[in-house]
Amino acid sequence: MFTFILVVQAIVAALLVTVILMQKSEGGGLGVGGSPAGFMSARGAADFLTRSTTILAAIFVTLSVVLAVIASIQHRPSDIDTSLVKQAPQGPATTAPAPATGNDPLAGAAGAASSNAANGAVPLAN
Repeated sequence: MFTFILVVQAIVAALLVTVILMQKSEGGGLGVGGSPAGFMSARGAADFLTRSTTILAAIFVTLSVVLAVIASIQHRPSDIDTSLVKQAPQGPATTAPAPATGNDPLAGAAGAASSNAANGAVPLAN
């Protein structure tokens, strides 16, 4: 139903654009000559195109509202496709972190003193 109404709205939109482009910018309609009192005279064409524009615009707006209502009613939560998600590599188990070295400024004074002593350096006095 949604697709059918969407196609009808596209047709109405194309007709609306065509009817609007056929009108003169000053409201004269097609501007074709002919009998002054006939249906397709300048005045008759202007009335026909103006009326057609009004009707097509009303139909277009109505179809837009109907499509919005249908879309909000038929809105289903989408399922997330996880088939392309990369799995974490299955490698060897991680080991404990290595002890801090003397070059690590975040190891603290005690850690630096013990690591410096292990490296043969003289620890600083506190």
